[in-house]
Amino acid sequence: MARISLKVNGKSHVVDTDPTTPLLYVLRNDLELNGPRFGCGLSQCGACTVIMNGKAIRSCTFPVSAVRGQDLTTLEGLGNVAHPHPLQQAFIDEQAAQCGYCMNGMIMTAKVLLDKNPRPTEVEIKQALEGNLCRCGSHLRVVRAVKRAAGEKVEKA
Repeated sequence: MARISLKVNGKSHVVDTDPTTPLLYVLRNDLELNGPRFGCGLSQCGACTVIMNGKAIRSCTFPVSAVRGQDLTTLEGLGNVAHPHPLQQAFIDEQAAQCGYCMNGMIMTAKVLLDKNPRPTEVEIKQALEGNLCRCGSHLRVVRAVKRAAGEKVEKA
């Protein structure tokens, strides 16, 4: 066990844990942040995505010891029910979720994309999101939500 300092959503935390513990487990179990989800445990599906220093990372395989001194943002750090982030609001407006399990990864990956490229093309959106799996098939609505968040007029199909 080790005492590890984390900065998550602008707040400092200290956890006592094995340094090799996946970041996802610390976020969910110790910090009670439920945005990142356990999907595959292999960095394949994207459900566990968080943002570290402006980059999307898969927290299910990322050891907690590797985040010392890094700024982490989870879905909870973007906005809340009363004041959603514009990207979250776009996902709501487009009804982009069915079961919602993959939405954490979709939103966090889209946030990194829009921070780097505020006006992505549809092809760029699809390329950015291709590593996020969704079994419900809400991909078209997800793409529309990202376009909406980028300020593009979105026409419903």
